[in-house]
Amino acid sequence: MASSTDLSRINESSDTGKQQNRVVAEEEWLQKWEANNIGFHNEQGHPLLKKHLDLLLNGRSGLRIFFPLCGKAVEMKWLADMGHNVIGVEFSEQALKDFFTEQNLSYSEESIPEISKAKVFKSTSGNISLYCCSIYDLSSKIAGKFDGIWDRGALVAVNPCDRERYANLMLSLMDKNCSYLLATVSYDPNKYKGPPFYVPEHEIESLFGKFCEIKCLQTQDVFSERQKVWGLDYFLEVLYLLKIFPG
Repeated sequence: MASSTDLSRINESSDTGKQQNRVVAEEEWLQKWEANNIGFHNEQGHPLLKKHLDLLLNGRSGLRIFFPLCGKAVEMKWLADMGHNVIGVEFSEQALKDFFTEQNLSYSEESIPEISKAKVFKSTSGNISLYCCSIYDLSSKIAGKFDGIWDRGALVAVNPCDRERYANLMLSLMDKNCSYLLATVSYDPNKYKGPPFYVPEHEIESLFGKFCEIKCLQTQDVFSERQKVWGLDYFLEVLYLLKIFPG
């Protein structure tokens, strides 16, 4: 859990520094995938999801679980093997094809009539569906609503100017009993331009607080040589649980 030092650092970095106007184009993300510059990908699966899985599942089986900006996250296969239905969205077609190849899964491709030039990749088993399109083209009409959301590397990758739009989309995709696990990062945004972008706790409250109960589950120090190269001297990962208010 968060130490007093961790909490003071989060409070010290209460603004987003120079990041507020930072815009990363979709082409830049595609180039990262083409160059295999994907240090954000976790080949072993995320330890915070494993640790707090019970809060996502909440004793339920056969859930519809959403992975926004999913990349080739290995946790999608892991949850599908547990019997859940996994739905993801990702702009990079290469990332999605890599997922199925690396997980040794056969799949089919289908067009999405509601979204021009978009595709959905479906596992032959039927319980993994990955949409290849802009996340903002997705809606509950197309993808349905979800019982759980695992958001790691998504909100922190969204351009700061688009966060409200992103949050409104997530809220529209949440079923009334949805458990939304949201992982953010905390560091000094004046020392690194992102992504991943720094998202302060007060912004989580601003984006979701009118509709969701928000609980900070864990703060952990994940500072490594990679962040040192970015010019940072600390780097924290913060995990929240969001639940729609009853009523």
